[in-house]
Amino acid sequence: MQSARTISSPVKSEGGIRTTEAVRPFVHVLADSSDKLAGVCSALERQFTVAGERLDAEARLSQVPFAVVVRAELRDVGTIAAIKKRAGKLAKATKRIFLVEHSSHVGISQAYALGATLVLPEALNKSKLLAALADPASAGSSDAPQPDNAVEAAATAIASMFTAVTLGEPLDVDGTKEAGRRIADRITEHGLSEWLATVRRHHEGTYQHCLLVTGVAIDFGLSLGVGRTDLERLYSAAMFHDIGKAQIPLAILDKPGRLDTDERAMIEKHPAAGYEFLKDHEKISPEILDAVRHHHEYLDGSGYPDALCGESINDIVRILTISDIFAALIEHRHYKPTMPRTEAYNILCGMTGKLEKALVTSFKEVALTR
Repeated sequence: MQSARTISSPVKSEGGIRTTEAVRPFVHVLADSSDKLAGVCSALERQFTVAGERLDAEARLSQVPFAVVVRAELRDVGTIAAIKKRAGKLAKATKRIFLVEHSSHVGISQAYALGATLVLPEALNKSKLLAALADPASAGSSDAPQPDNAVEAAATAIASMFTAVTLGEPLDVDGTKEAGRRIADRITEHGLSEWLATVRRHHEGTYQHCLLVTGVAIDFGLSLGVGRTDLERLYSAAMFHDIGKAQIPLAILDKPGRLDTDERAMIEKHPAAGYEFLKDHEKISPEILDAVRHHHEYLDGSGYPDALCGESINDIVRILTISDIFAALIEHRHYKPTMPRTEAYNILCGMTGKLEKALVTSFKEVALTR
């Protein structure tokens, strides 16, 4: 076993005394090879005070960093054990960013299970990593905000749900519903705009989308004054609505640009696939199953997978469909600008005959002001 390799940012001398640049937040890097360690440290050392260590060495983390960046092969049992050994100290960091080199639902889920607050599904993209580490001025102080538990719990629940589908493991329905309830509590207290901003800051791609849809659907339900039982059905349906995408490669789900015909056909299988996975689970109600299968149906019969129309589409599905479309439009993607909420709402208004006009009108306050 090799000794720990520690890399720190340059120090400067003032009056003969060597001091570090304390004004810069402290980031600790963990990696499973020297090359990976050096690459991440080099990318960060101009803007942060950086230290790092190999995961196959004795743990050397002596102070609580603002952020931890992990770049390692999460399919390796020894690597997972080494990260878990450091879990107690890592948990105190405000941000825990994992760079997952083999992008898959299982890999992303493993990162969240190890305590990630954000997963970047690629080896090393300097600009995205620096953007992920960007934080208010308080980031380097002892008063820095603690990790966002509601976002972490929800992201972990979604990642675990996708992994259950991928590996054929039992689904934690209660845990997923509890994560939805925590989102509802969070939005009730802080509002939708705060939730959208937080999710965009911490997540990308399919996981970001599921979190955004759940938040939008909850706020829409709250604005309509739905009862507690219906709100639970709504946020549960939102959490589960894209579970069928677990069978679709992330390269297609998160593909920049237009999908080809075969890729589009694969994407359109996800509502029925999600329904098939959930239909025999005793804790999944018929209303939730209906929403999972039909959230891409339109009132004019032009949707999929069953080309339902009019009264065949129930209220929860209608609410979820509007929330799903709006969330997809306002997602943050690194390859395109985020669409303004006003523009996204105008697109909804233009979907004449496809969405319930009264609901779209009621959604205006959610879309623009909440």
